[in-house]
Amino acid sequence: MKLAKVKVGNRYIGDNEPVYIIAEIGINHNGSVELAKKLIDGAAFAGCDAVKFQKRTPELCVPKDQWNLERDTPWGRITYIEYRHKVEFSHKQYSEINYYCKQKGIDWFASPWDEEALDFMEEFEPVVYKLASASLTDENLLRKMKSTGRPIILSTGMSTMEEIDEAVGILGTDNLLIAQSTSTYPCKLEELNLGVIKTYKEKFPNVPVGYSGHETGLAPTLAAVALGASFVERHITLDRAMWGTDQAASVEIGGMFRLVKDIRDIEKALGDGIKKVYESELSSIKKLRRVKKEALV
Repeated sequence: MKLAKVKVGNRYIGDNEPVYIIAEIGINHNGSVELAKKLIDGAAFAGCDAVKFQKRTPELCVPKDQWNLERDTPWGRITYIEYRHKVEFSHKQYSEINYYCKQKGIDWFASPWDEEALDFMEEFEPVVYKLASASLTDENLLRKMKSTGRPIILSTGMSTMEEIDEAVGILGTDNLLIAQSTSTYPCKLEELNLGVIKTYKEKFPNVPVGYSGHETGLAPTLAAVALGASFVERHITLDRAMWGTDQAASVEIGGMFRLVKDIRDIEKALGDGIKKVYESELSSIKKLRRVKKEALV
């Protein structure tokens, strides 16, 4: 059987490969490049493979009936459309982020939420794109993203299996990765449905399957790896009490460090699935086994 494996940047994600660990910065930078750099530093320190941002064109992504709704923000009470602009980085700012990530030796990419945002991100030649769960039914965006020829991570929160099948039909299974996700922030444990990872692996045997989590705590993400997730994504923050809609469902730097370490430990512990007697067990056989078989000693 063909291995489920996709090349992303200078490495592969999929069967028989180390888990690719993504720290999603998203909009937890609150419009500050300096804060974004601190989050990149934290992700690199923790041992993550990549950081991910979000890119939107506010006028295209925010419904017009919400433009002028006011909300309290770190910039005072402003309209929702103004807020959306505050958390979007310019080309110059992303150029700075691009350079900084290269200096740190960590991949970076984004979830473009509209076609104009996709054109914007193409200038940076990202190693992969993430199609946000909210965009799974945007067929024009799917087609345009596929036309770039870059690998695509399809996040499947808030989506039915029928909608997922339609999206996969448009994207094709070459250069595709699929993530189980539930789009609630933070998400209840009973709604994570990690068993869907196995469902996807059976349904799409040639596609690497991963997990994008929004829960509090680390255990479910570790369970996802034990269930066979080839990549995992968790939001990263300096402080879960910071202002922002995603902060509460994020992992602080210390937690991300533990998460990466535990994932690497799980990889070692899972082994190759072939039952064997290890050399380290031979002394136990001599000391503890009453009836010995020569073939095993």
